[in-house]
Amino acid sequence: MQKMSRATAEKIREIGNNLPEIAVLYQQEASESLSDRVRIMTELTYGSHERHVLDVYLPVDIKPDQAVPVVIFFHGGGFIRGDKKHRQNIGCFLAEQGFATILANYRLAPEVQWPSGAEDVAQVWQWVMSNANSTALATHFDTQNIFLMGESAGAAHVASIALNTRLQPKDWQISGAILLSGPYNPKLEHLAARQLSILQPDVRNESYFGTDRQAWDRAATIDLIDAKPFPLLVSFTELDLPQMQVQASELFTKLVCQHGYQPELLIVPDHNHFSQGYSFGLEDTSVSQPVLNFLRKNLSQ
Repeated sequence: MQKMSRATAEKIREIGNNLPEIAVLYQQEASESLSDRVRIMTELTYGSHERHVLDVYLPVDIKPDQAVPVVIFFHGGGFIRGDKKHRQNIGCFLAEQGFATILANYRLAPEVQWPSGAEDVAQVWQWVMSNANSTALATHFDTQNIFLMGESAGAAHVASIALNTRLQPKDWQISGAILLSGPYNPKLEHLAARQLSILQPDVRNESYFGTDRQAWDRAATIDLIDAKPFPLLVSFTELDLPQMQVQASELFTKLVCQHGYQPELLIVPDHNHFSQGYSFGLEDTSVSQPVLNFLRKNLSQ
């Protein structure tokens, strides 16, 4: 596993959790790394809303009759913003490693509220199941090897459905899930806003969970876990937003102590909340390699 350069690490510490500046820092290096060794289909529709669109990244060296394992990825954006195009590097990287990778947009708050994120994750999963042998895609999805992956708000949406059977559609099955720096407990963010340095009013949570604080309690994934244990990777970074570090730790603890899980725990050195996603496909493999190891480890034969 290759860590980031000392110069990049120092720059990230200097910038802090500032998305625009982190994006600029990675822009040139990331754009040069996008692969031309994958097949990409963009803006495919999976539902009726204008944001119900997804991109598919496929390995170019797959055989016509080969079933390809699938990773479905959901971007971050605090429930109110974000776009799949910002994580093209993840699509290319995972496709190069042999995974059909789906980057999906989802509906945003305040137009929609909880549990819309889980509903959209379910619709993308159903799209994959329905298109497993699509002639238009000219590939076969291995429906016995479907992984979910989310970053920040995307991780919250993945967790909300993967851990809560009440939100899962009929015949739901996944091989595992990867949660990168997600929020899983809005009531904690409200009650400990001062300690966690969360600005008030909380635009993110009030947009997605509403202004009724009791609704926040009812939507806390941390209290809704009823899914049987399955392969799971929970991650946060050394320089992450405080609420993400606390909630990942809380989720990990509850899964182990109350629900019989043995999730992988990844604490990434040097990265912050925004830099980790940009590192996929670059020389720094401190995030991408553990993710790839998890995926390969949990492939069913």
